[in-house]
Amino acid sequence: MRSSRLGIFVILILTVLATTNCSYFSRILSRKNLVEGSIAYKERKFQEAEDLFRKAAARDPEGLTTEGRTAQIFLARTLHSQYIGDRKNDAKAAEAIEAYKKALAVDKNDQSSYKAVASLLDNLQKPDEWQNWVTERANRADIEPQNRAEALTSLASRKNTCANEVTDTEQTKKTVKKDGKDVFQWVKPQNPADLEQLRGCVADGLKLIDQAIALEPEDVKNAKSLDIKSLPDAELKKKLDLFKVFESARSYKASLDAQAMRLADMEGRAADRDNLKNQADAGRAKFLELSTIDKAIQDEMDARRAAEDEASNANANANAAKK
Repeated sequence: MRSSRLGIFVILILTVLATTNCSYFSRILSRKNLVEGSIAYKERKFQEAEDLFRKAAARDPEGLTTEGRTAQIFLARTLHSQYIGDRKNDAKAAEAIEAYKKALAVDKNDQSSYKAVASLLDNLQKPDEWQNWVTERANRADIEPQNRAEALTSLASRKNTCANEVTDTEQTKKTVKKDGKDVFQWVKPQNPADLEQLRGCVADGLKLIDQAIALEPEDVKNAKSLDIKSLPDAELKKKLDLFKVFESARSYKASLDAQAMRLADMEGRAADRDNLKNQADAGRAKFLELSTIDKAIQDEMDARRAAEDEASNANANANAAKK
């Protein structure tokens, strides 16, 4: 009996060791595929890169390892690049979309993959699928707030464009004299359907952009107090990525308030028009405030990079002089 139990124990140990070794060996092979695939990609040998990344991704389809997750993203980008090289190859674009979706299934906050899918759907001229994709993202409560805000802003931007198609025409945008100055006055379009389109786009756009603005975190609200020079590079990049999302949201908020102001002018609602103009002007000031901070962060990052390059070149020259 003891001998039998010992035999079973030994078999179990050997099985675990074999599985571990197999898993480790599989990861080594995947790393090799990733390196070789990256070289092929850089040399624009996309089919070769695709084959190598597929092999690596197939070893870990669930993305449980770093190698598996990296392979899936690299595969998606390679397929995407192949489509960019041949815009008529819709099948390759569809493959890229599915590959990006697999990457998102592993990391739901992978904003790069989400935006790549949105871009591909846009390029394929599939507005309904684009709308559904971005709306689903905007409604997800289980992702980071800034990622939801970015999707909401994308939806609001389409509504802003829709409104502008009605308000920014020679028929609706007139120049008149007021207090001796040339100012714009907005008049109703001749087609009642255009006015209804404007009303709908303004209402929907404001609802979406207000949802995006509501997700603005304290870090963004207090951006003016940020000590840019004291932050390490990684933190600066993280802040810039965050601030950029809400810089865009603030911009579209001001723009949609302006569209609402134009609609009020068309409908003869003078008090609403004046209030909305003040609101749009205040919103634009908030946008410019954050935009200025973003520029300061980018300037600091560029200055640091330039200093590093200068120091690296100086060291290289010094080493060369010693030889």
